[in-house]
Amino acid sequence: MQVRYKIWLEEGEHIFGEGLFSLLREIDRRGSINQAAQEMHMSYRQAWGRIKKAEERLGFRLLTTRIGGEAGGGAELTREGRRLVENFHRFREEVDRAIREAFARNFG
Repeated sequence: MQVRYKIWLEEGEHIFGEGLFSLLREIDRRGSINQAAQEMHMSYRQAWGRIKKAEERLGFRLLTTRIGGEAGGGAELTREGRRLVENFHRFREEVDRAIREAFARNFG
């Protein structure tokens, strides 16, 4: 038996969760929204829509982008975006540890 859970942040409505966290980490690794979207089996449009919706709800930009061409385009996390990803990662690890400990105490 194992415990399963999901974590997300909201303020009256969903703002940030596992899906966007994974997408932003993949963009950070690849430097590309398109490549990250492909890796996560979603369209570029869907990925960009999730990012824009989150930016509107958060009140800050998550990414800076460069338009393609000969030099190629790309995307990278803003300072605020990186801080959000890092804080969510640490928070998720703390919650995971606490849940595993509580599960072990209660279900052995």
